[in-house]
Amino acid sequence: MTAETVTDLFEEHWPVLIGVAYRMLGRIADAEDVVQEAWLRWSAASREDVREPRAFLVRIVTRLAIDRLRQLGARREAYVGPWLPEPLVTDFGPAVPDTAEQAVLADSVSVAVLVVLESLSPLERAVFVLREAFGFPYAEIATTLDRSETAVRQLAGRARRHVEERRPRYDVDPVQRRDLTERFLAAAAGGDFDALLALLAPDVRLVGDSGGKSKAPLRILESADKVGRFLFAVAHGQVPDLEVRFLELNGGPAVLMLSGGKPDSVFQVDVRDGVIQCVYIVRNPDKLTTFGGE
Repeated sequence: MTAETVTDLFEEHWPVLIGVAYRMLGRIADAEDVVQEAWLRWSAASREDVREPRAFLVRIVTRLAIDRLRQLGARREAYVGPWLPEPLVTDFGPAVPDTAEQAVLADSVSVAVLVVLESLSPLERAVFVLREAFGFPYAEIATTLDRSETAVRQLAGRARRHVEERRPRYDVDPVQRRDLTERFLAAAAGGDFDALLALLAPDVRLVGDSGGKSKAPLRILESADKVGRFLFAVAHGQVPDLEVRFLELNGGPAVLMLSGGKPDSVFQVDVRDGVIQCVYIVRNPDKLTTFGGE
């Protein structure tokens, strides 16, 4: 196998590798570190016995991600305030031509699902990601994790039940989510508090992730009145040179707020029955570097 072939094979499978790593870790920098380490191992390995490069590379990335998750455990427990995954720009494009497959990939990378995955053990998370997001056969997952197929099926069943029990049910229509987001921003910016409240479910939740490094609620806010008043105050706060950009993040429409040309926050909503059920705000500067932060 020539050096060019080695590189080409790795680049061919890079989307799957980074996809697995991000879903496992919830942070782009951590995912890229894992994939980079996989490249170093792939380029230095004896590949004479490698019959399926994709399976070989996924095995390396998955095991590295499990190790990284275990290392991050204490850091996550000490995290200041609620934790949200780092926003990920998603554009599956022609690489995933099947609409149904795109829907599965988008759902598996949604903020709501990634938050639930945080409560799984590293092994359960690996099995769930490989099976539910990428459709790997149980036998291949068993080889990847060095477990029996029976054990992998048990892990998969336990992880699936856990996710199904804890994940909230939202409407995924991107047009509706974009429309509600635009109406919400217009009501907040226009000072129409009643119109803003009308867009919120009575039991709406707001999850703000600042990591203690910027202003955001250190606890989850619940109820339309509390969430509405907080967001109304934010909309009318002193934010210099505010710029708003719409983009697709984690499989759905989102808003990037820039202040003075620098990323200030990412705002995204989940919707059910025509109203906003959950608001996510990421303000931790470490999680906004993709958008031009320092």
